[in-house]
Amino acid sequence: MGRRGAGVPCSPLHMQRKKASFLWGAAVLSAGGVAAKLLGAFYRVPLFDALGGEGIGVYQMVYPLYCLLLTFSSAGIPAALARLVASAEAAGDGAYAHALFRRALALFAAFGLAGSVCMYFAARPMSALQGEPAAVWAYRALAPSVFFVSLIACCRGWFQGRGRFFPTALSEVAEQLVKFVPGLYFAQLYRGDTPRAVAFALFAVTLSEGVAALLLLARAAGEGERRALYRPAPPRLWQLFAAAAPVAVAAGVMPLSNMLDSVLIVRIVGGYAQNATALYGLYAGGASAVAGLPASVCYGLAAASVPALAALQAEGKEREARRKVLFALKCTLFIALPAAAFLLAFPRETAAFLYPSVTGAERAALAGLLRVSAVGGALLACAQTLSACLTGLGKPRVAAFSFAVAAGSKLLLEAGLLQLPQLSVFGAAWAACASYLIALLINLVYSIRERGHRLRALGHGAKFAGMAALAAAAALPLRGVHVLACLAAAGAVYGLLAFLLRAFTAEEIPLFGRRRYGHHCRFGFGGGRSVRGRRRRAPFGRARRAAHGRNLARRRGQGARRAL
Repeated sequence: MGRRGAGVPCSPLHMQRKKASFLWGAAVLSAGGVAAKLLGAFYRVPLFDALGGEGIGVYQMVYPLYCLLLTFSSAGIPAALARLVASAEAAGDGAYAHALFRRALALFAAFGLAGSVCMYFAARPMSALQGEPAAVWAYRALAPSVFFVSLIACCRGWFQGRGRFFPTALSEVAEQLVKFVPGLYFAQLYRGDTPRAVAFALFAVTLSEGVAALLLLARAAGEGERRALYRPAPPRLWQLFAAAAPVAVAAGVMPLSNMLDSVLIVRIVGGYAQNATALYGLYAGGASAVAGLPASVCYGLAAASVPALAALQAEGKEREARRKVLFALKCTLFIALPAAAFLLAFPRETAAFLYPSVTGAERAALAGLLRVSAVGGALLACAQTLSACLTGLGKPRVAAFSFAVAAGSKLLLEAGLLQLPQLSVFGAAWAACASYLIALLINLVYSIRERGHRLRALGHGAKFAGMAALAAAAALPLRGVHVLACLAAAGAVYGLLAFLLRAFTAEEIPLFGRRRYGHHCRFGFGGGRSVRGRRRRAPFGRARRAAHGRNLARRRGQGARRAL
């Protein structure tokens, strides 16, 4: 039998299994992201208490340059490598996929090492530019992480391209677990010495990235390589650059704008406020971290979309790929909109629960920043999913263009809004919301071209927004009890509405490989007529006609022997 070629229609069972595989991969990655974020939240609460607002501000100042260097050394590698590996696997060329992984690992490990060296020696100039001398050793403590994250990115792209998402989720959880104990220990040990406490807390991050890199490399080495009938030519460097560069730009322009945020906010707000560093810590380390949780949860959908869409593109199934883009956006809206609605309804309660050490005017500012950033978090989650879909469809340059335009717009708006004392750091939050909306609109135009699909996407957004608003309103009477009680009530109402209003159909979410054999046999019990000319099958396996034919032949043979 030949391999399924392009243009050959898949059977419904094959399509159902592929959809279940996509959902399983997205669920595994999302579960890993949620677990990592929850561990990170539990870690950040006592860390915030130990370092204080100023310490968290220094802690967050280091990350923009760190993320910028990761852009050049590792950003875009998981998505780009997953797309190349998935295309090679769909074409049946596993040996070439192995060669891709080896070449990417060697190339980007060199880039990561160069990034670590650059971050170490750029520590003093960057801290002087930001106006915070205490950040020098924080930069140097985090510098080795750039090399480790490059290795992690290559391994994650390799596993995701092969449809294996558990190692990525496991490494994300391992990162949080490893940094938890030493980070909190050093933060409490040097509680009175802010520069040293921040530096050792960031060294715990470096330690966690090193452990995650070793874990993934050991897992990749333990799989072994199938002996190929031929030795494939190693991929050229320009192929890897051409695949990774646009994705790296799409993933790196926002970290670059965040690095400029750390300069603009502290410099401009510091002109009329004495606590500019603390306000930046509340915005970047508090509100943005919480409001970005939906994007982290939906990261699983984005990461699983890249290899799935790349495989469909390689097989020439354009229509099915477009439907999968719409489905990925629908799932993102289903997750992101209720989270945004809850933060809009309960910002003060959420701030008091997550950051109990923040009190007075700082708590009021944090609650207001949470309310504004909630909208930006939902927009970012949708823009992130559509950007990954564009990468899987072979259009990473469009995603890079959208985020570049969004980053430029954000910086221009910030430069103007931060000048207003009545807005202060809220100007940065509003500018971020506007930039995410711009990126979402551009990605939506280029990823969903059919008018019918766009109307369905708008319908899904309106439907889930109404459900989220009703769920948040139903939890308002419990505001005086506890924020967790409000969250449970809102989640229960949202789940009930999703069931009653049929948010997802049985065809969209196949559970446990469930099959449909007829118009009335939902769960596989009973017979049923043939569907679209296909012969009727038994509810638990082989076709009845084949079994009936064997029994008939056996009876005829027995009758013939009796006649003789």
